[in-house]
Amino acid sequence: MIRALIFDFDGLIFDSETPDFISWQETYAAHGVELSREVWNAHIGAITFNPYLHLEELLGRPIDRDAVWAKRKARDNELIAAQTIMPGVEAYLAEAQALGLKIAIASSSDHNWVDTHLQRLGLFDQFEHIFCNDDVGGVGKPDPAVYRAAVSALNIAPHEGLALEDSPNGVTAAKGAGLWCTAVPNGMTRDLNFDHADYRLTALTDMPLAQLITEVTNGTN
Repeated sequence: MIRALIFDFDGLIFDSETPDFISWQETYAAHGVELSREVWNAHIGAITFNPYLHLEELLGRPIDRDAVWAKRKARDNELIAAQTIMPGVEAYLAEAQALGLKIAIASSSDHNWVDTHLQRLGLFDQFEHIFCNDDVGGVGKPDPAVYRAAVSALNIAPHEGLALEDSPNGVTAAKGAGLWCTAVPNGMTRDLNFDHADYRLTALTDMPLAQLITEVTNGTN
């Protein structure tokens, strides 16, 4: 029986991934080099990629990281300000509440980032628990630590939780914690490999949550 729904944040609730990639891609281009989608996509949902170091490796020289950060961050903020809640999120939150499910977030980002945007979007109070990388010693996905923390706080068995993820790294983390996991790729991740997910949607608007739970668990819920 599914008793809890656990959301990823970046790329699932709120598309920060596209602005992040665009702002870095423009930064690389301004330095005369290219940030490929292949390099970027390999690290989506994780915290292992250092774009400053990668840029320096491509250039073969150090950069003024403070100056690059300031300019890139200003552009990122401009793009992010235009982003709203991803389609279907609010409907899933409402249905989860109606079904009596516990609701949480498990994110590779830190609380300052996640909490600030949840408050801006009016979603902060919708979640019983919000777990971020700074709750688990800075460890990000694909390590399952943040999901294990959520499972413990929700007081459920792993097989009683369904995770929603937009990245292969996120799916790996959820499955590593023993959860059911549905992949919901976004524009940045839709071409990646999600074979290890239990189910895949093109968007949360594809089907109601109750139907998804039945499909994912093959009726065992």
